Amino acid sequence: MLTALRLQNFKNFADETLHMGPFTIIVGANASGKSNIRDALRFLHGVGRGYTLADILGGKYGAGGQVEWQQIRGAPAEVIRQGQDHFELEVALALQESHESLRSALGLSSDQSTIAYTILAKPNSRQGGAFRVGQEELYAWPWPPESRNSPRQAIQSLDFVFTRAFAGTSNTFYTSSPRAPDPVRDQDDEHHLQIRLEKVAGQRKFGHRIAVRPDQPALTQIGEHQQVRKAHKDLARHVAGSLGNMRFLDPSPARMCEPAFPGQTVLGDGGENLPTVLKAICDDPRRRETLLEWTRELTPMDVADFEFPEDPVSRRVQLFIREKNGNKVSGHSASDGTLRFLGILAALLGTDRPGLYVFEEIDRGIHPSRQHLLVELIESQTTGGGIQVVTTTHSPDLLAMAGDETFQNTSVVCRNPDTADAIIRPVAELPNAEKLRRSQGLRKLHSTGWMEDILYFSQDGEQDQSS
Repeated sequence: MLTALRLQNFKNFADETLHMGPFTIIVGANASGKSNIRDALRFLHGVGRGYTLADILGGKYGAGGQVEWQQIRGAPAEVIRQGQDHFELEVALALQESHESLRSALGLSSDQSTIAYTILAKPNSRQGGAFRVGQEELYAWPWPPESRNSPRQAIQSLDFVFTRAFAGTSNTFYTSSPRAPDPVRDQDDEHHLQIRLEKVAGQRKFGHRIAVRPDQPALTQIGEHQQVRKAHKDLARHVAGSLGNMRFLDPSPARMCEPAFPGQTVLGDGGENLPTVLKAICDDPRRRETLLEWTRELTPMDVADFEFPEDPVSRRVQLFIREKNGNKVSGHSASDGTLRFLGILAALLGTDRPGLYVFEEIDRGIHPSRQHLLVELIESQTTGGGIQVVTTTHSPDLLAMAGDETFQNTSVVCRNPDTADAIIRPVAELPNAEKLRRSQGLRKLHSTGWMEDILYFSQDGEQDQSS
């Protein structure tokens, strides 16, 4: 599970950290930077998939010009915050109990449950401005138990993790910037990035040094080198797999209502393959009943069952919703709200789920009277750590319905009008937020713009005190 994301000089973020939990909600005004957080996660997703920086930032195309990977929004140079020459992303991942064998193989203590990965990228002036990796590192860090229930302590702990505040208390698996006097610190080769591996028994001074291509993150290259220990290769694969195991969904009713080819069990980013994904769910009697129960709750339809006939001409699978009175509603006739609910259900109940779903405004097109059920559905599916959901929202109702744990993992993004930089803060850490939540509810605080106002003024106060 991803527990934090730090953005430095990435788009409109100077240096901000997003605390993440099973269900993370991000609120903020338009153009505040919410979508830039999504772009940062997409960049890390591209890293996990083994793409080069040119592919991640500029797009990747397969045979016949088919888009395999959609480029990060904007021109590649716009990824870097204005006036800076690089950007850096750092992500913290929690090792779960199921990863005990990996922890043991790496020689980690039981409290070293956080793995941190950092990558710095910059244009290569010697190669026409193409991006290259400037620095990269993978290390483990103890996660203080008391920080798990407090956003403030969590962010402070992450600051220590990300800034490497206490020398000697972490395990560095590989780094491109080891401490002096290691000669790897001299990174002046435009064709290679030198990586120093962790020192192992029998090595007196330094661990092995390997050279990787600078146009692709080392995370997905070190497995090719014999000098790398199996445990470290396994860790790199685990981290890359976690980053690559994300989905970015923006369901479109126009796409969800279309028939799908048999055997497609993965929901497309726009909701494509909805009929076949729902069919795969319904093949399991338990999942079928869960799907039917939630569909009845989330829609006004008296749903009895789903049917998936094949079109006799195209042989593609169609979607029909059968109500208890015998009436059948095709996917093309279903309302946009119904299709959106079915798309979310297909994502959360599907047989081929990723580790993390990222939604843009998950409540879009959903009637306010049904939004509490949407929150209940997501919270029920993310409990236990099997899946994470990150979503942005403009809905005061959705925010007001969040449970206590989700409230702790809700952050507000604000654009500082003086600098145009974006600021991220946990809503729970805003002055009197918990008290106001109990007395007035978050709905009013969000709809009146109180969160952004108090964040801006409190940030302004911090700057005055530091000057």
